Amino acid sequence: MRTNAPAFALEQVTVRRGAATLLDAVTCRIPASACTALVGPSGAGKTTLLRLLNRLEEPVSGTVTFQGRALPDWDVLTLRRQVTLVGQQPVLLTDTVLDDLRVGRPDLDEPQAAALLERVHLSAAYLHRGTGSLSGGEAQRVCLARALAVSPQALLLDEPTSALDALGAAAVERVVGELASDGLTVVLVSHNLAQARRVAEQVVVLDGGRLVEQGHAHHVGYLKEGT
Repeated sequence: MRTNAPAFALEQVTVRRGAATLLDAVTCRIPASACTALVGPSGAGKTTLLRLLNRLEEPVSGTVTFQGRALPDWDVLTLRRQVTLVGQQPVLLTDTVLDDLRVGRPDLDEPQAAALLERVHLSAAYLHRGTGSLSGGEAQRVCLARALAVSPQALLLDEPTSALDALGAAAVERVVGELASDGLTVVLVSHNLAQARRVAEQVVVLDGGRLVEQGHAHHVGYLKEGT
């Protein structure tokens, strides 16, 4: 269900690492129940912003809220179950797909696990497949299903298709689009502007750690310039 309240809000957020300023006084809103793409050149601060959202990075100043509540007020383990991260490289943690889906949900039964695979367009036959036998695209979709197993409110994706071939990337994009359409909040880092146009409703453009543009994907000039 759509809501006018943002999922995340950043107010004058600055992140530094040593002498380097990774984000500089960024203020933006990330809507709930939609896919938002973080785009910009390399080193713009996209991954830093993404990692702020579940406290893998901490600001030196400013505030970040999730569902109207400042992130330090959340228990960090609770936050990371509510706001799950899937990285660039698919990392599977066990020997079989079923065991991997149970990493965060040991009580997950086989029908529930099969339903998760169905959401990422993999059949129940994959449950007892060895994780080492999966293609890159299949492995990344299992990672998505594993993230969904804990029923998160938001999904953070850091370049989730950059290590995949075209077929695997298209399959992951399809899943991401469907999850956002189903009401999940998705935040996607992507260097691929065509991908951002395909899957994102909202776009946040960063450059040199600063917010330079934000808006609907159809209206943001940075995406039009990349056509």
